[in-house]
Parts: sequence; structure tokens; C-alpha cells
Amino acid sequence: MDEEYMRQALFLAQYATGRTSPNPMVGAVIVREGRVVGQGWHKQAGTPHAEINALQQAGELAEGATIYVTLEPCSHHGRTGPCADALILAGITRVIVAMADPNPLVAGQGINKLRKAGIEVVEGVLSREAAKLNEVFIKWISTKLPFVHLKSAMSLDGKIASYTGQSQWITGPAARNRVHTLRDTCDAILVGIGTVLADNPSLTTRLSYQGKNPNRVIVDSMARTPLTANVVTDGLAKTIIAVTDKAPEERVNALRACGVEVLVVESKQDGVNLPLLFKELGKRQITSLLIEGGASINASVLEDNLVDKVHWFIAPKIIGGNSAPGPIAGQGIADVNKAILLEDIETESVGEDILISAYMRNREGRDVYRTCGRIR
Repeated sequence: MDEEYMRQALFLAQYATGRTSPNPMVGAVIVREGRVVGQGWHKQAGTPHAEINALQQAGELAEGATIYVTLEPCSHHGRTGPCADALILAGITRVIVAMADPNPLVAGQGINKLRKAGIEVVEGVLSREAAKLNEVFIKWISTKLPFVHLKSAMSLDGKIASYTGQSQWITGPAARNRVHTLRDTCDAILVGIGTVLADNPSLTTRLSYQGKNPNRVIVDSMARTPLTANVVTDGLAKTIIAVTDKAPEERVNALRACGVEVLVVESKQDGVNLPLLFKELGKRQITSLLIEGGASINASVLEDNLVDKVHWFIAPKIIGGNSAPGPIAGQGIADVNKAILLEDIETESVGEDILISAYMRNREGRDVYRTCGRIR
């Protein structure tokens, strides 16, 4: 029964997908004498945690009950009080925890506090599922870097546009809607200046329900973003434009005067140093980043080992052409045996298109994320 109730808690936690950053998603279920008497989930950073919402629903029935919670109850004062203290005060006698909290402010302290109060604590119930649920939070809290999604869409023969540069639309409506759903779950979208100049995108979320517009990050080493671009003028989301110190000062000042944030980042090979940019985004509590750029940006983030997961749409179309672009630019690799490898691969049909989702196989710098965030 422990796994059954924990699955219910995990299900509840998912209601807040994309809404709790920089906090984790957490669900809680309180059971007394074989009956659910309270349940809840963390809805948004700064609001009551899952345990508190479940306790409020249970009321006096929480005394002597068991609580199932997908992440270790917190033990410190943040924007809300310690959940461990609330569980003790409510008279909970047994706590089932899916996984310990990798946040250094908690990191086992909540569990220790509960045990010192005489409460039975069981750890590790559906821990793999819990880690998967919070892979974004685990990556960010462990490394202070965002969890990076790389999305691309191409024809069956590997083209992202025709030889004339025309690219709308390679994939069908269902695939495009899935991309908007992915945007809705991320803190920020990143594209290069080439995409802005070619398409003048809004980079907003357009769904049948009320979605969330993530921050927009433009990699623009020389501050070439037009002052009339949608990402500058529409006011629908915050825009961060990353430039280098070589960018003309008058262009930087003009962009700032329009209300966008211009972030000066050290240059790398005449472009923005992306590892440093991603560190800056992590400092701004951007925990998840969706890259929707073109072939050059895609090549750069892969070369710098910055990607965690790919979402690759393949349309059943053949475009052809020696000069028609593919999804990854750059020089590429000389030895096929040294190709970037993927794992945990999932394939599904999305309307008329195919979506392949996969994680980057573990490489240098991924040890913390692999051990903490993806329990194997």
C-alpha cells in the first residue's frame, strides 16, 4: 500500500508542473486507518508546501496518521515555516518519504528532526520516480545551472528549412502545440540573434488554456536585436539579451532604454561564452531552459556539453538540397565512433510527426546530476 499512496502523492505533485520554480514539485497524502483524510501539493514558490495543504485538509484527523510525501519535509525557515515542525505538531506518527532533499539547507535534517521527535520515517519509496519528477530542481540545486532542453524539428532527410531559408511549417499543428506545452513548463527560452532577425518571434506560450510565458533569452554578441523586434516591444515576457563587451555601447544603451535586460558576458571565439551565460541564468533562479535556436546555437550548446535532454521532432517530409540547412552546424565530428550518445530514449507519435526524447549520455561534469537526479 505504501507504493500506492506514494504514486497518488506523485500524481498530485505534477499538477504544479512549471509553476514552483525555484522550488521542487511536491505532493503529500495523509492516510488514517486505511482512508485518505488529507492531500495537497505545492502550487507555487512562496505558497504553503504540500504537507501544509494536506494537514489543513485533514484537520484533527492528522493525529496518529501516516503521511506520504514525495520529498523530505523541510526543516528550515524560508518564505514558509518548517514542514517537519508542522508534522510533529499535528501528531503525525509515520512519515513515508520518496527521497531526501538535495537542498543543502535540508539534506537529511528534516528526516532527523522527525526521528528525534519519535516519528517513524521510511525512506526510498518510489525514489526513482520522485527523482525523475524533480530532475530540473535537482540539477539546479546541485549545480546552480539550469536544466537544459534542446528542441529541434526537421524533415525526414534532416533539413530544418529549404535552400531558400523557408521553414514554416516543417512539423504539423500537434507538434507545434507540444512545443508550446514544453515552453509552458520552462523558466526561459533561448534563441540566437539569427532566429530573431529571420523570424521576429514572440517566443510566448500559446495554448488553449492559460499558459505561462517564460523569460526570453537572446544570444546576441554585438547587440544587433532590432528595437522594433517583438521580444523588445510586446511586453509579454521579460527579455534578457546576452552580449559581449565588444557590442557597441550605443546599441546596448538603446536596448536597455527599451526596458530589456542586457547582460554583458565574456566573449568566446567572438561570440557569447555560453557556459558563463548559463551560470548567470542559474544565479537568476532560471532552473530550466528551452533552447529553440538554429543550427549554430544548437552546435554551440552541444560542443560546450550544456544540454541535458533533447526533444527531436521528425516530420514525414523530404526537402532535399545540398544547401538546405540541417539542425546542427559547426565542423562536426571526424570519427563517427565519437558521436554524442543519447540514452533513456522515448519515441512517440505527435499528430503526423514523430517525437524522439532522450537524455545526453553521462559525460564529464554530469556526475552530480546523474547520481542525485537520475536514480538508476
